[in-house]
Amino acid sequence: MNRRHLLYGAAAGGAALAGLGLAWRLHRPAAMAAPADPAFWAATLDTPSGAPLALASLRGKPLLVNFWATWCPPCVEELPLLDAFYQQNRSKGWQVLGIAIDQPSAVRRWLERSPLSFAVALGGLEGSEMSRRLGNAAGGLPFSVLFSAGAQVMDRKLGQLSQADLSAWAARI
Repeated sequence: MNRRHLLYGAAAGGAALAGLGLAWRLHRPAAMAAPADPAFWAATLDTPSGAPLALASLRGKPLLVNFWATWCPPCVEELPLLDAFYQQNRSKGWQVLGIAIDQPSAVRRWLERSPLSFAVALGGLEGSEMSRRLGNAAGGLPFSVLFSAGAQVMDRKLGQLSQADLSAWAARI
């Protein structure tokens, strides 16, 4: 009886470790590439006001891109932190871009109630695919990508950003 329990325990432990390994592999951001996907910089997205935003216009300065949605609680929770980061660092040349993976009308309504000082673009399905090409294999939100002034991907994070994340990223650039 003891040997049987030991075997069952070992099998369960092995299955749990295999499951954790698979989950980690599937949900971690892809390994960093030196330059960002050229399609990212070639894209033009609409802003909530309807004006086009050419992403190529954001090259040349450090850029933090955050993929978010109004229906995503951790996304909405981190937006004030990103806004404060932008306000503190824009004089140092930092840019922040929020790409909303959401319905344009929902984004406009949300921004009317909670305006942001950084640029927001409407990504929709194109934004989801863009986030995947930048390393978000799981397609989860929020997802953030840090670009150097030279348009190199410096870091990525799937999940809610913290003040410690932003401080560490600001120190790297």
